[in-house]
Amino acid sequence: MRRLAEFVLRHRKAVVAFWGLVLVAGVLLAGRTTDRLTIDFSLPGQPGTVTAHKIEDAFGSGGDTSPYLVSVTLPAGQTITGHEADIGRVFTAIGDAVPNVRVIDEANTGDKAFRTKDDRTAYALVFYRFNPSPSQKLLTDPIHSAAQKAMPSGATVGVTGQDTLASGGDDSGGPGVLGETLLGAVGALAVLAFVFASFLALLPLVVAAVSILATFVMLLPLTYATDMSFIVQFLVALIGLGVAIDYSLLFVTRWREERDRGRDNHEAVVVAMERAGHAVVFSGVTVAIGLLALVVLPVPFMRSMGYGGALIPLASVLTTLTLTPAILGGIGPRVDWPKIRHENRASRAWSRWTSAVVRHRWIAAGTALAALAALVGVFLGIKIGLASSESLAKSGPAYETLTTLERGGVPTGVLTPMEVLVRTDQAQPVAAELAKVDGVRAAFVPSGPAGNRGGQSIVVVIPDDETVNSKSVGVVKRVKSTTENLPGVVGVAGIGAAQIDFMHAVYGNFPLMLTIIALLTYVLLVRAFRSLLLPFKAVLLNLISLAATLGLMVIFWQNGHGSDAIFGIAATGAITFWIPLMVFAFLFGLSMDYEVFILSRIREEYDAGRSTDDAVIEGVARTGRLVTSAALILFLAFAALASGPGTDLKTLATGLGIGILLDATIVRMLLVPSLVSLFGSWNWYLPGWAARPLRVQPSSPHPERAEPESRAP
Repeated sequence: MRRLAEFVLRHRKAVVAFWGLVLVAGVLLAGRTTDRLTIDFSLPGQPGTVTAHKIEDAFGSGGDTSPYLVSVTLPAGQTITGHEADIGRVFTAIGDAVPNVRVIDEANTGDKAFRTKDDRTAYALVFYRFNPSPSQKLLTDPIHSAAQKAMPSGATVGVTGQDTLASGGDDSGGPGVLGETLLGAVGALAVLAFVFASFLALLPLVVAAVSILATFVMLLPLTYATDMSFIVQFLVALIGLGVAIDYSLLFVTRWREERDRGRDNHEAVVVAMERAGHAVVFSGVTVAIGLLALVVLPVPFMRSMGYGGALIPLASVLTTLTLTPAILGGIGPRVDWPKIRHENRASRAWSRWTSAVVRHRWIAAGTALAALAALVGVFLGIKIGLASSESLAKSGPAYETLTTLERGGVPTGVLTPMEVLVRTDQAQPVAAELAKVDGVRAAFVPSGPAGNRGGQSIVVVIPDDETVNSKSVGVVKRVKSTTENLPGVVGVAGIGAAQIDFMHAVYGNFPLMLTIIALLTYVLLVRAFRSLLLPFKAVLLNLISLAATLGLMVIFWQNGHGSDAIFGIAATGAITFWIPLMVFAFLFGLSMDYEVFILSRIREEYDAGRSTDDAVIEGVARTGRLVTSAALILFLAFAALASGPGTDLKTLATGLGIGILLDATIVRMLLVPSLVSLFGSWNWYLPGWAARPLRVQPSSPHPERAEPESRAP
C-alpha cells in the first residue's frame, strides 16, 4: 500500500488526467450501456420456462406473461345477453389492432365465466408477446384505444392486469436513474458537510461520480457478452454512489487525522493509504464476494446482477486508492477549508458511548441479541412470491376495472392464469380433468387460432385466487401433478409455474451460495484481522443481521406496517421472489464494510499496546462517526432508489436501507463492541498453522493490565 501511495503521488497529474478521460468516456457511453440492458426473468432449463418458450414459438404470445384484462361495461338497464355480437366486435378489434396478442373471451370459449354475475360487464384475457427492452411501453393505451373505437354506445372500457396495476398506469418511470442519483447526492453532500465542515466534503462526491461512470464503462462490454438486467443500472448508480463515498470518506478522514497529528501532507497520504487503504481493499473484496456468489445461481438475470454488481466495489476501490490520494496529494490542504472540525483526538461522544457499552457489556449484548432474535422470528413467517394485486394500486383506471370485475364475482385468479400446452386431440379431455382440481375455477380451450395451432392447443386454467406467493401456488402444484398422468400434455406455464421453478432453481442452490460466501469471507477476514475468532463472529453476526433485516421487510411490506403509511401501498402479502437474494448479496458485503472499518481500527489500537477494552473504546470512538455517517449516506441513496417506479424496486430499496441502519446501529455500535470486550484475549489468537498459508504473522494476545483504563475509578 505504501508503494502504491508513493507511485500515485509521483504521478498524480497523470492519475487525475486518466480518471478525467474515464469520466468523459462514462458520460458518452452511459446512455449506450443502459440502452443495452434487458428485462428478462426467465429460467432456462426449468419446466415452466421451457413450456413458455414453446407456447411463444407456436402462438406468438403468452407463456411467460400475465395477460391484460379488458372489460366492457354496458350502461344501466342493458345486459350482455342480447349484445354478445357487439361485445365480440370489441375484443376482435383488439386482436386486429394490436400486434402479437391472443384474445380469449366468451366468443371463442363459449364460457359465460367471461361475464359478471350482474350480466353488465364482459371481459377478455389478452395475452401478449414478451419484449425484453426496458424502454418498451405497456400495451394498456393501445388496447384501450382499440376497444374504445369499437365499443357499443354508452359502454365503458377498462384495462387492468398485473403489469398495469404495478405501474399504476404510469409509464413515466419515476425520476429515472439520473434523478435518483442526484437526490442521493444531495443527501450525501449534507452528511459530508457535517462530517468535514469544509470544502473537502465535495471530494468524495467527485470520486463517486467518476466511480459510477467508470462502472458504466466497464459494464458496456459485458452487455455484448451476456444479457444484463435493467436493474443493474439502478444498483450501479445508487449503490455505487454510496460505496464510493464510504470508501473515500474513510480514506479522507484518516488523512485528516494524520495531518492533525502533525505529519506533512505527503506522509499523511501514505499513512492513510497504509491504514485506511488497507481496510478499503478488504471491504471491497468482501462486497464483491457477496455479489459474485450470485453467479453460481442458474438464473441469467441474477447472474447479470452478480457480474454488474461486482463492478461497483471494483470501481470504487480503484478510484478511492488512486484518484483520492492524487487529489489530496496536490490540493488537499487547500480545499480543507474552513477547517472547523479536527481529527487529532477521538470523538468524546463515541468514547463515552463505547465505555458504557464495555462497562455493561452483558446487558448490551443481551439486549441487542434479544432484538435481533425477535426479528429473526418474524423472518421465519416470510412468504416468497409476487406482490398481491391489493398492494399494486389503490386508485386509477386499472384498480377501478379490477374492482368492477371482483364485485361482479370474477376471481382474482384471472390475473395469473395457467397455460397448459397439450396435443390438440387431447385438449378437451385435459381441460375437463383440470377443471376438477381443487382451487381451479375454470378450464377451457379457446377455439380457432387463439388456442389451437400446428396440432397443439392451450388449455387456459383460471385459479380461484391469484397465484402470487409461496403459499398460494399450491393450486399450480396440483395442476402440474395432475397433468403428469394425462396423455398429450407438454407442460404448464404461467406466473405460478415460474415461481415454483424459481424456488427450485434459486433457493435450492442457496445453501451452496451461502457456503461459498461464508467460507471466502471468513478466510479473507482471518488474513485481515489475524484472528480466528473475530472473522467467525463477523460472519455469524452478518447472517443474523440479514435474517433480522428480512424480518423487518416482512413487517413493513408483507404485513403492511409501514408501506401503507409511507408509500400508500397496502400489504403485499409476500416478498417478491428475487428480492431476498439481492438483499442478501448486497447487504452481506456492504454491512461487512463497517465490520472491517471498526475491527481494523480496534486491531490497530490493540497492536499499539492497548488492552482489549481500551482498544475497543478507542477503535469505536475513532470510527463511530465515520460508520454512522457512511450508513446514513447509503440509506439516503437507497431512499432515492425507493422513489423509483414499481413496488419491487421500492421493496428492494427499503430492504437495503433499513438493513444498513439496523446493521450500523444495533449490530456494529452495540453488539460488536460488547462481544469483542466479552471475548477478551480470545480475539487475538492466530496460530502458526493457520497464519502460514495466508502469508501473515501469527498472533497471540499480549499481557493486559489487571485494571484497564476504561474501568479505572
